[in-house]
Amino acid sequence: MRRALPWAAVAVLVLAVLVAGWLSPVRPASVRSDGLGPDSGELVADYLARADASLADAEREPDAPHWGLISFEREVDTAAVAALPGQLRIAQVLFRVPIDRVQTPLVPVAVSAHPEALRKAPLVAAGRLRLQSSGPDRAARIAAVSADRLAAGCACVVGVAVRGTAAQLRAAADDPAVRAVEVLPSDAVAGRFSLIPLLPEHAETVVPGPDDGEP
Repeated sequence: MRRALPWAAVAVLVLAVLVAGWLSPVRPASVRSDGLGPDSGELVADYLARADASLADAEREPDAPHWGLISFEREVDTAAVAALPGQLRIAQVLFRVPIDRVQTPLVPVAVSAHPEALRKAPLVAAGRLRLQSSGPDRAARIAAVSADRLAAGCACVVGVAVRGTAAQLRAAADDPAVRAVEVLPSDAVAGRFSLIPLLPEHAETVVPGPDDGEP
């Protein structure tokens, strides 16, 4: 009897753990980490096909809003972003100043639904780059030149993060200025996914271009 008591206690403990698991099942995790944009080294044709497939998947849930990433054929200004068809909610603007044979920084700027926020976004991006523009090194010179061009209102938008229904996203995808629209599942959580636009310079493969020029 004494030998049986410890084993009986263990059995009761195991049963209690199992019952607790049945009564309080683990909730499935929500989407916590996603990425929008091509992978490094990915073929452009493969990414474009993948983006098209993601939009087609979204169309199976026509009433659900989705997060998406729009990449442009070439750099555009914020006026062109505002004119995108579909009446999408623009949530973030991705700036990158094109300089021949120079790798310039990608500057994301979150914007509110107010039109003035989108209009002022280049100045916000310029201000952030000016914080990096002090010093004689090459990176500081690139930041300074990029900031000046953004402040002057250059066509320097390479992508935007948007929110909308599949129909709204499809309308944007049909715009001639748009190169790709990639869409996340409807359960994606704001702020928990990365954004890497397909750059206009990426013709065949997503690889960095030359970086031996002077800003």
